[in-house]
Amino acid sequence: MRRVLLPHHFSQHPAPARGTVRDFRGLSMGTSWSVRLVAPADAAPDAHLQEGMQQQLDIVVAQMSHWYADSSLSRFNRGAAGTWHTLPAEFFEVLAFALEVARASGGAYDPGIGALINRWGFGPGGGYALADFAPPTPAEVAALLAQGRGRIELDTLAHRARQPGATLLDLSAVAKGHGVDRVARYLEGQGVRHYLVEVGGELRGAGSKPDGQPWWVALEQAETGPGDLVLALHGLAVATSGDYRRFFQRGARRYSHTLDPRSGAPIDNALASVTVVHAECMAADAWSTALTVLGAEAGLALADRLGLAARFLERDGAGLRERLSLSMRRMLQQ
Repeated sequence: MRRVLLPHHFSQHPAPARGTVRDFRGLSMGTSWSVRLVAPADAAPDAHLQEGMQQQLDIVVAQMSHWYADSSLSRFNRGAAGTWHTLPAEFFEVLAFALEVARASGGAYDPGIGALINRWGFGPGGGYALADFAPPTPAEVAALLAQGRGRIELDTLAHRARQPGATLLDLSAVAKGHGVDRVARYLEGQGVRHYLVEVGGELRGAGSKPDGQPWWVALEQAETGPGDLVLALHGLAVATSGDYRRFFQRGARRYSHTLDPRSGAPIDNALASVTVVHAECMAADAWSTALTVLGAEAGLALADRLGLAARFLERDGAGLRERLSLSMRRMLQQ
């Protein structure tokens, strides 16, 4: 069964008459990116757009990657306890938003658990995939939790952040979405109003195609689900967090790459995935992770309280059970 999600508002600006769809592709953040946009038929060659979009993503890597020792994030992570660090404006924006999601979710999301992520083998190097990898002991987890309890302070006026000591930032759950938003804003600054941006599966779209149709995308789905759910990505972004992407198995237990910052362990709550639809991809990215950690009951309650459009897929025997937040149900066209 195919079901359709529609935005509440549609732009009154049609795609250019006789416009053509142009495609762009590249690599960034350990994954691929792609953009489809509508250009007037007589538009000049657009090589500068390819370069400009790649530059937007390169900025995210240079500032927020935990894979590169000279990134702004890595330098912050090496900072001594109590030191203040002036951050690039983009990095500061993302960190401030991540800390707000951490507060609003009651700690279900925390950008400061990089040390735990590394020890569980999901950081740089991907240790979980090595044959001799052993999960951390409860004592190790407790020690790493205690190590990362320091509160990161922000100085909004000066764009500074205080390293509380031994806190390792990991912005993987928000930086990719921020990258999508950066590319979208760059295109709009270049006068492009009709586009679909994708980075590693996270998407944001605006306007329509030359035939007047919106950018239709299918919501990501793990295994056998309750049927296709397609979204008109018109002035919206979508991101999915799922336990089927990266995990390792020890005996009968499956260890997801998504950690619960409150316990320091991988989630174990029967959720296969959470998809969030939002105007900003950064928000969809971060909230899909936070709601996944909270689980179906608490996550759905928080999504409804905050007005988030979210889809929960919960394992139920051999299949999946779908639960939609109120905002997501209001977008659903029966």
